[in-house]
Amino acid sequence: MPTFDFKQLDVFSSVPLKGNPLAVVLGADSLSDQQMADFANWTNLSETTFLLTPRDPRADYRVRIFTTVQELPFAGHPTLGSCHAWLKAGGVPKGEVIIQECEVGLVHIRRQGDELAFIAPPLLRSGPVQDDVLERVRQGLNLAPQAIVRSQWVDNGAGWLAVMLADRQAVLDVQPDYARLLGLAVGVIGPCNPAHDDVNAQFEVRGFIAGDGAPEDPATGSLNAGVAQWLLGEELAPEHYVVSQGTVLGRAGRIRIERQGENIWVGGAVAVCIEGRLQL
Repeated sequence: MPTFDFKQLDVFSSVPLKGNPLAVVLGADSLSDQQMADFANWTNLSETTFLLTPRDPRADYRVRIFTTVQELPFAGHPTLGSCHAWLKAGGVPKGEVIIQECEVGLVHIRRQGDELAFIAPPLLRSGPVQDDVLERVRQGLNLAPQAIVRSQWVDNGAGWLAVMLADRQAVLDVQPDYARLLGLAVGVIGPCNPAHDDVNAQFEVRGFIAGDGAPEDPATGSLNAGVAQWLLGEELAPEHYVVSQGTVLGRAGRIRIERQGENIWVGGAVAVCIEGRLQL
């Protein structure tokens, strides 16, 4: 029976078990699509990735990203976790920046001390959220009619739309009705107030994907990458800021956003929690 190197990592937290877990299978070229999908379903994590030989000669490695129910063209915490696993397995980048190939294209990743960061990919969909969709989101989040302050499509491959609430506490208080949100990927963001929010972040974020095996994500790179493009584009956030995510789930996710020129970098800490061999 073929065996594969396997790692399970914690992404977007420097505190063990307080980030977003990711399963990574290395050297997975011989696995079929069905084997990948079945294993991702079995792990029951928000995402599982498989590292393969790149098709594009510019890339250092290729990654395929699966949830428990579907394959994704791009996702943020799997990008950083996969890169960390590849480096820990002895991967040597061709240049100063690590280049990951995934279904959305080439993603550039850099090392920042003990952390990794990727360049936010272009949005596939942006602009205002349609009134009927926004009303469905409002009802699905059990919000009062005027609770949503702003909204925007921020889809970079995972289908995200985002709504802004008045403050961090309003985000923490959200109790979603997943049946109403089925088929949508919804991010909720609220600004933190340093006067009464005891948190080392400027925004609180929650991410909901109804129908997925993990309907609330503990720390979401793709959502925060899209939200950053929205907030920075409309000057609603500083050039550097930190997002807190996963609080309601008992996690302590921290996503760091930094704009440098035309690029927006999305980063955080990554650590390996489990290493072993997988038999499939």
